[in-house]
Formats: sequence, C-alpha cells, structure tokens
Amino acid sequence: MLRKSKRHWYWLLLIPILAVLPLPWYNKLEPILFGFPFFYWYQLAWIFFGAIIIAIVYWMTEVAKK
Repeated sequence: MLRKSKRHWYWLLLIPILAVLPLPWYNKLEPILFGFPFFYWYQLAWIFFGAIIIAIVYWMTEVAKK
C-alpha cells in the first residue's frame, strides 16, 4: 500500500483528461502544424504528453513502493 504522501502523484493523471475535455475550445482548423489542423495535432500532442505523465506517475509510485 502506498503511503499517503506518495498518492499525490496520481493527481497528475487528471491533466491529460482535463486538457482534451473542452472540445469546443480547440475544435478549429488553424493554426496548422505539418499539414494537420489544430484539432488533430492538439489531440496527438496530448497522446505523447499523456504517455510521459503516465510514465512519471508510474516511476514515482514504483519508487515509493520500494
């Protein structure tokens, strides 16, 4: 069981979820990056950022277990 002091790392998992929830705010065509409209590259960027955040949370909670 994780100590309570290490559970705060799980709050980072909300960042990618909350970043893509307000769809009307980023549902637009411009700016275009590498030929992709903003809508698509914003979501694609959050896939990579989400993977990084998940890796950080995993690493920090696994270190806490040891």
